[in-house]
Amino acid sequence: MSAIAWEPRLPSELIAFSVALAASLGMTVPIRRLALNLGLVDRPGPRKVHLTPIPLLGGLAIYVGVFLAIIVTLRGPTHAQIVSILAGATLLAVVGILDDGGLLNHQVKLFIGMPGAALILLASGIHAQVFSTFLPDSRGTLLDGGLTVFWVVGITAAFSILDHMDGLCAGVAAVAAGFFMISASMNGQVMVRTLAAAALGAALGFLRWNFNPAKIFMGDGGAMFIGFLMAALGLKLRPEEAPSAASWLIPLFILGVPIFDTALVSISRARRGLVPFTSPGKDHTAHRLVNLGLSTRGAVVSMYALGALCGGGALLIPHLSIAGAYSLAGAAALLALCAIFFLERAPYERQKKLEKSPSLT
Repeated sequence: MSAIAWEPRLPSELIAFSVALAASLGMTVPIRRLALNLGLVDRPGPRKVHLTPIPLLGGLAIYVGVFLAIIVTLRGPTHAQIVSILAGATLLAVVGILDDGGLLNHQVKLFIGMPGAALILLASGIHAQVFSTFLPDSRGTLLDGGLTVFWVVGITAAFSILDHMDGLCAGVAAVAAGFFMISASMNGQVMVRTLAAAALGAALGFLRWNFNPAKIFMGDGGAMFIGFLMAALGLKLRPEEAPSAASWLIPLFILGVPIFDTALVSISRARRGLVPFTSPGKDHTAHRLVNLGLSTRGAVVSMYALGALCGGGALLIPHLSIAGAYSLAGAAALLALCAIFFLERAPYERQKKLEKSPSLT
């Protein structure tokens, strides 16, 4: 009787997480040296928290980590969509790095780069499925296409302006990626949970060097890259157990922190006659928490905790009825409005109107 060879197989998400973590953790230090040699640093200024020049290009380490993890683990029938996600993410990483180097106008990111990356997803069949639930014809398809572009641009921009405090963007992305991974695991979506695990590992590896006091920043290249991945994960997540009319709420909950912060600064700046995405300043949620008495680390960790709370709400939705899911969403929206009302009255540094060379922040 011949012996049966047994070859243990590790879950793809564990492999993806480990590869991305190791690559990001190991690549950050040499990339930091490269940024210093190239002079790609973020210098102190009136809108900055740091007091010394900090190297940029950290997003390159996150990119390498995710790219290697995907190459090692993801194959099969979803190959075309994986390629499209990588293509869109690469486009934004390149655009962001060029912007970090002062080689692009900031409007190229918002009006060309982000919509272009969204169109790449649409071309591969990755799109929102909200309006088509109610309008199963060409009208629903067209509206979902528009929603896809809006979602990708909005979430990518939200992460871009979230990168304003040590460890904030990377940590919030890691929390969101973790909940995307859990939700996808509950629904048997191998590609989504593996991509989420890769994003989680890459973000945590980089966070080792980016948490306060940061030794390197991810820059717009990294923030736009990780934001695009989060947007793509939100579009691909298809919870089977959740009511179809409420499943679209799950990505909104998981990405509640960047959505809330963007809403706060947009409302606050618009109310003061400023253009939200072209009037950078120290008026974000974390800035206001610091002005209320928290330390920089305390404010950042509080944002992590808020992300975990929102993610927990996302995991509840599949177990609720449609009425229950919308009631939860309504309660969350009401709490968010109250928080915006409260934070608007918290002390913050008021910026002047549009400057000559604004950037998303």
